[in-house]
Amino acid sequence: GIVSGLARGIDAAAHRGALAMREGGVPGVTVAAVAGGLDRVYPPEHADLQAEIGACGVVVTEAPLGTTPQSRHFPGRNRIIAGLSLGCVVVEAALRSGTLITARLALAYDRVLYAVPGSPLDPRARGSNDLLRHGATLVEDGADVLRTLPESLHPALFPGGFAEPDMPWDVSNAEATRQRDVLRALLSFAPMPVDELARRCQFSIPFVLARLTELELAGLCAFAPGGAAVVATPT
Repeated sequence: GIVSGLARGIDAAAHRGALAMREGGVPGVTVAAVAGGLDRVYPPEHADLQAEIGACGVVVTEAPLGTTPQSRHFPGRNRIIAGLSLGCVVVEAALRSGTLITARLALAYDRVLYAVPGSPLDPRARGSNDLLRHGATLVEDGADVLRTLPESLHPALFPGGFAEPDMPWDVSNAEATRQRDVLRALLSFAPMPVDELARRCQFSIPFVLARLTELELAGLCAFAPGGAAVVATPT
């Protein structure tokens, strides 16, 4: 399962990926830890996503109903994320990112800490690169995480035995570029559901989500309320 914080960007993509795998028949669950009350969705455009997670997963908070999330509430949310997880994956973090709070808590709770390497020229990756410099486990895809989880957990996590999964990133750079180009050609300012994109381009939903996340990080795509994809509005 995936535990994350329902934030924009990588958090939302992680939740959507877990939900999409479930729709594809892969058992699993996603947990959203939020900073405010359950009736105060933040960010507000993730109301549909929170409802979907609540229907087949878990939404958890230590704040009472009616609490509007404020900056002081987020370290507590990060503590919940670290405590519920077997391992913590830092995909991208600047040197002063709140994600590093989660990373420090994960280490304090004796969780496995992972980080995805980024360009040394990208300030958004300096925090995650610093974690690698100080001993975090380098990961490039989800299979790297599964391989390094303690073997004592395998019987519970993989009742049928562990097998290397097919990952959306296990393609050449040229193929990934082609997939992104296909998706960009289908996107417009009219929201299109992820499953409809997958049907039109004949890619699996996990592959579509992976490519859409890459486009979102490049500023070329955005997710509308409900998780449908649209062309990013120029800023």
